[in-house]
Amino acid sequence: MKFLRLLKSVSLATAFASASLCLSAATSEIRVELKLDASDFIVGERIRGVVDVANSSPDKVSVGYSNSRDSLFVEVFRSSDMKELHRISKKPFVARFRVDSGEGQKLETFLGDHYALLEPSRYLAKPVLVHGGVRYEGQPRAFDIVDGVKVCGAMQMFANRKNLQRDFEVVYWSKNHGEHLYLKAKDGGISDKRWQTRDLGPILRIDHPPTTISVLPSGEVVVLHRLNQDQFVRSEFWSLPDALEFRSRMAVGDPETAGTARVRELYKEKGVKPKENPWWKFW
Repeated sequence: MKFLRLLKSVSLATAFASASLCLSAATSEIRVELKLDASDFIVGERIRGVVDVANSSPDKVSVGYSNSRDSLFVEVFRSSDMKELHRISKKPFVARFRVDSGEGQKLETFLGDHYALLEPSRYLAKPVLVHGGVRYEGQPRAFDIVDGVKVCGAMQMFANRKNLQRDFEVVYWSKNHGEHLYLKAKDGGISDKRWQTRDLGPILRIDHPPTTISVLPSGEVVVLHRLNQDQFVRSEFWSLPDALEFRSRMAVGDPETAGTARVRELYKEKGVKPKENPWWKFW
């Protein structure tokens, strides 16, 4: 009797080990990874990522079609306590796709479209592909949501919405080996909506002249900031009660340095060496 029990235990252990080996083998046949555009994002900024799916299994992976049983999603956790965030949308994380055996595909996703990532903190994002009832998980990717460093701000009131106000805040943050400027906007009063944060581009931070934001009665919002020693960037938005839309962005010359730049151009055009003539002579 004891021998039969021992034999049964050995058989169960062997079966469990075989199943584990099969699962490990199956898991290695499909790889899913997530790459984010940056490690830091400003509150309200769109968080873009690319999901990379590589299929080495003999089966076809199919997600998003009417006859598909596979699924792909990204789980997000708060790093401090590993609490999983609840989804705010049921729409797909990526566009529908099929990956045949021996092939791969890269797919774009935006985490802020699925999770309320509005609290400054560190988060972990883990891609998951479910195929044939098996979860294939990628390595978690850490990223931070930050407020940014405030530069200036403004408030907008609306004549046709007495109880609505819109608060603008211009902030900067280091990203991609340089400092970028961002425009944040949030409604107050009858609304509590946070609008998408916009990247205004690189900024050269010096005290004078300062970055400015202007809100015009017509609804135009203009941010002027220094791009480099000789140029500013003028970013313009339309801000209406139910919309905040980007309108234009242009580089404008700094009038204080335009004369110096023109002198340098004339020297090049005339082929005059600075040592031969003073700066005001070109003949």
